[in-house]
Amino acid sequence: MSRARIVSVALLYSVSAVIFGSSCCRQSEASETVAGNPISELTGQPIEDPHMIAHDGKVYLFASHDYSFQSKGYDMRDWWVWSSDDLVHWNQECVLKPEETFMKEPSTKCWATFGVPMDGGWRLYFSAGPTQIGVVTAQTPAGPWSDPLGKPLIADGEYATESRDPDVLLDDDGSAYIVFGTFNYFIARLSKDGLSLDEEARPVVITNPVGPYGKGKTDDKPSLHKHGGLYYLSWSGFYAVSDNVYGPYEYRGTVLSPESVAPDFRPDRSAVLFDRHGNFFEFNGQWYYAANDFSQPGRTRYYRDVVMGYVHYKDNGDMAPVRIDRTGVGQYDASGEIEAEDWFKAEGASTTENLWGGFDLSLGPGGRAAYPNIHNVPADACLSLSISNNLEGGVLEFRDGAPDGPVLGTLDLGGRNNAGHHLTHRVTLSNHSGTLNLWIVAKGEGDSEICRIDSFRFEPRS
Repeated sequence: MSRARIVSVALLYSVSAVIFGSSCCRQSEASETVAGNPISELTGQPIEDPHMIAHDGKVYLFASHDYSFQSKGYDMRDWWVWSSDDLVHWNQECVLKPEETFMKEPSTKCWATFGVPMDGGWRLYFSAGPTQIGVVTAQTPAGPWSDPLGKPLIADGEYATESRDPDVLLDDDGSAYIVFGTFNYFIARLSKDGLSLDEEARPVVITNPVGPYGKGKTDDKPSLHKHGGLYYLSWSGFYAVSDNVYGPYEYRGTVLSPESVAPDFRPDRSAVLFDRHGNFFEFNGQWYYAANDFSQPGRTRYYRDVVMGYVHYKDNGDMAPVRIDRTGVGQYDASGEIEAEDWFKAEGASTTENLWGGFDLSLGPGGRAAYPNIHNVPADACLSLSISNNLEGGVLEFRDGAPDGPVLGTLDLGGRNNAGHHLTHRVTLSNHSGTLNLWIVAKGEGDSEICRIDSFRFEPRS
């Protein structure tokens, strides 16, 4: 259910039944399991400490991985690079071994890593255990990687007792910044080639921080991203915000909450914010959060998975708690409600906060949004949508596979309700059962917003 409609949905649904007639839908009785989280369901391999970045139509995942279920401590023996163009199908690009770096020999301390496109190639920054950070270079994320320095970029004890867990922000002006540390963070602008610090690293000031160990403490694995002109510094499910990359940063809250994490991903509510090591990235205009997870059977704090969810920002700059569930991202389950703001690709559209503090998909004339890989869609489905629209009206087209693909159905919105209030609209589609790649396309006159869609669901006809 949308964060918008906890109180209002029942009333609005009953009103819409009077206005538009009784429902044409009934609940589906059978469905297949849709598993996108943890992403080991998709990669076939446990992965942890994810850092993801989008480049040239793909998302690249830079990660370490725990060696064994029997491990009694952090045992990580190499680094992996994976890629995906849909966040559902993943391909392993390469393996980087510690012998290929300044470490020069096998190690169990191949800790967190992050790769970025820089200076005509790629740079991969890595933790050589808890106290050193190195950098390797390649022309592509698939390698081969080489260590041009032959020594650490940031050496043991140079800035802190634990100089580890590097994260790199590529800012709008082309500058690159590295942030690192445990509990006490440091930040510095990188040189143009990314092989040295362009300045002395400085401490990062955080006002009133909170972390998994209580007030006044952060954690390891800082992550830095930018949205809406603000810089977001996060650590293990907590975050702070600043209008300056150097800070100071003001603590805002948590990325996750027990309520936003599905019960089968929080067997222990106290573990919801522990060891998340999260990373944020933008792909096709949508924002995502990837983080560690050890909630599933066969996993421990030393043998972990990665989970992913959609990120939505409130008008005041706060992040709404990220939803973590079995379905994950890049695919959808028609057995339940689908949040319209969780689109995979959109044009002439945006995500907007609604009156109840949740989020809608806003569509103008010609706007469109894609929802690929919708599983469990019944044949000739009834599509029920929660929509607010203006009195000028417009038409929604529901298309298969592409914005100009076959039309499955249309919905005339003509002046049915005032903007800001969600009512249920229904349309019967002509579709095959199984998996659907849905595009919602808005048609209308002028340049004003046509409608806002809160959520939708598929059900078979009565």
